[in-house]
Amino acid sequence: MKSLSKIVRYLLDRPSRQFDTQAQGHAVKQTLAASLRDNFEHIQGTFGGSTDVVMQEMTINDTHPHTIGVIYIHGMVSPQAVQNLILDSIPSDPGPFSLQTLKNAMTALGKVQEITDLPSLCRAILSGSTVILPDGWALGLAANTQGGEHRSVEEPSSQSVVRGPREGFTEQINTNTALIRRKIKDPNLWLETMTIGRITQTEVALMYINGIVNDKLVEEARIRLGRIDIDGILESGNIEELIQDETYTPFPTLYNSERPDVIASGLMEGRIAILVDGTPFVLMAPALFTQFYQSAEDYYQRADFATLLRILRYVCFFISLLAPALYIAITTFHQELLPSSLLFSLAAQREGIPFPAFVEALLMETTFEILREAGVRLPKTVGQAVSIVGALVIGQAAVEAGLVSPAMVIVVAITAISNFVIPSFNMGISIRILRFLLMLFGATFGLFGITVGLIGIVQHLCSIRSFGVPYMSPMAPFISEDQKDTIIRLPQWGLLTRPRFISQKNIYRQNKDRPEKPERRKP
Repeated sequence: MKSLSKIVRYLLDRPSRQFDTQAQGHAVKQTLAASLRDNFEHIQGTFGGSTDVVMQEMTINDTHPHTIGVIYIHGMVSPQAVQNLILDSIPSDPGPFSLQTLKNAMTALGKVQEITDLPSLCRAILSGSTVILPDGWALGLAANTQGGEHRSVEEPSSQSVVRGPREGFTEQINTNTALIRRKIKDPNLWLETMTIGRITQTEVALMYINGIVNDKLVEEARIRLGRIDIDGILESGNIEELIQDETYTPFPTLYNSERPDVIASGLMEGRIAILVDGTPFVLMAPALFTQFYQSAEDYYQRADFATLLRILRYVCFFISLLAPALYIAITTFHQELLPSSLLFSLAAQREGIPFPAFVEALLMETTFEILREAGVRLPKTVGQAVSIVGALVIGQAAVEAGLVSPAMVIVVAITAISNFVIPSFNMGISIRILRFLLMLFGATFGLFGITVGLIGIVQHLCSIRSFGVPYMSPMAPFISEDQKDTIIRLPQWGLLTRPRFISQKNIYRQNKDRPEKPERRKP
């Protein structure tokens, strides 16, 4: 009976709830009034009397006076632009006041938008525009006066290079799109803008090169971005979680960068870029596994040096992933694999250690992860010092106290340093997660457990896709033509085509009829 009464009460209350929703929707779509005072009252009520919303009345045209209202948000506009709009763009024509004359005068500052409803007016001023409401007309004119304090273009902190451009993205989406257009001066570089977030109203831009990008990839990106319905988008990571192919995977399936040259290079390969207002990190898709082990500097140095660095990164990948697990497995189950002298040395070091090798490694790895996280959260002036001193003091004290062996300290240190060699921070986190899993397999089943774990990781990597593209391509599936820029990098004259799985049209990035390498000139 209680459940039946609840259902009846819900059905009785349902029409009133629908009526309230419709009433709220009607209030949101309220059109502007002809009276300037009424519009000011509606705007003041919408913003709750916020003190940073500036609303001023002023009279123009001395011969035929007319009242207008100027509305903007303090701190989001350029004071000089507002002053030019009020003083220079509004004419003192001796003739009668004309709305078209006002609009023509405002056009000097750029495109002028006509506004007829309250939500559009709110979006305009929240975007940094200044709205002029003439008394007697039920519309407003918005001019772009965006300004305020923001960070200037600086060198990227997360992807630094020895040789290459020093400019990085900022939190202003217009600045970021301009930085990319400075790299790619082609009208086929197209930009689509949309607003995502019911409350934040965040501007999100989709950028690609028409004629190179796969049209299905662009359409898929539009669909995934279009179905996002959320209160707010504060960073590109929010977009990444909502549009990625795989959720339950430690590996990142979208690439992010704060370097304009990296994004421009990806666009020229046929990828798409997703820019989010308020963050310097731009997303790029599709993302491949090999892409996370490539650096922008690889294409600014000689090919042989870039190839050597890439091989070094893959070696560091395996060291960071397998070193603690192999140490645990060999010292616990497979001592016969070690030379006798090394085995006696390790046995002497472990004499008196109260913990097995797995607990010893787990203790040291956890301690190092704590120190690394503390170094990130502490102020820059003391963070690095605390991390270095903490690692040295704790490592030395742990060895002297007999809690861990010196060999384990060396293994953990080499593992941590190898993890820092990987250019992508997201991929480094994935390796740190899998390292603990392989340590458990090595402590339980030895080398057999590590082998099973590696097979599972490879199978998982081969099953992942990024916007429909196999994550392990061009290695699985194997594409011989794309091996020129995977582990090794050929010279620039050898990079003739774009990646086949990413771009199926306009695949040649150089003249295909020219010789494979430049001819030698005899002196």
